[in-house]
This record gives sequence, structure tokens and C-alpha cells, in this order.
Amino acid sequence: MPSGKSADARFPSRNARGFTMLELMVVITIILILLALAAGRYEMSIISAKEAVLKEDLFVMRQAIQQYTIDKLQGPQSLDDLVAAGYLREIPVDPFTKQKDWQVVMEDVLLSPDQTAPGITDVKSSSGKTSPLSGEAYNSW
Repeated sequence: MPSGKSADARFPSRNARGFTMLELMVVITIILILLALAAGRYEMSIISAKEAVLKEDLFVMRQAIQQYTIDKLQGPQSLDDLVAAGYLREIPVDPFTKQKDWQVVMEDVLLSPDQTAPGITDVKSSSGKTSPLSGEAYNSW
């Protein structure tokens, strides 16, 4: 034989088998099932994170509205008033609508006895979507 190689090195023996088609299909099926489970959990974690951002944004804007009303003795007439007065750096983006399109609630209710003019008393999301985690509409938070 040339260069000292045996015939066994060129041709694998019958005992050294590869995977059968059935074994490959079982492994691929298991991988696909695991991927489907991971994708579902990933999507729920994204929704949960967006809900946390929405709750935090609403909390911060409501605190700013209250502080503005107490300090200025009148309610803000728009969310831009909160930015102009330095109570917010900027109006946050709604994580579900991806816009700065918040619903403002304006009432003639005075928050303090010294308040001279009504204005915005609350802010809500403009999203018409419902939370898959709690079942509540985002615009009711």
C-alpha cells in the first residue's frame, strides 16, 4: 500500500455508524419544542417589562402633576407645562403606543384649598390594549 495507510483508514467499518434519520428527527423535534417554550416566555417577559415601564411613567407623571399643582397653586393645562416648569425632563413615550399621546384628565376639582385654577388631575395611557397578565385595559391604570 502506498504511504503506509491501511484500507481500514480509507473506508469506515460497519461498526462506526452515523445517526439514523429517525434519531435526527427526534432530536430536531425536541429542540423545536424547547424553542417554542422559550419564545413564549420571552414574549411574556417583554410584555411584563413594558407594563412595568408604563406603571413607572404614570406614577412619575402623577407625582409631577400633584407637585406642580401644590407649588403653582393651579393645575397644569398640558403635560408640556410640566416640562417647561422643570417637573419632568421630557414627556415619556407610552411603551404600548410608542408615542407621547397620553390621555389627560382635566377636572374642575381643586387639590388644595389654596389652589386658584383647575387643570390636569390625572394622566392615562392612550392604548386600547388589554394586559394579558392582569386582564385590565392599559388605559384604566
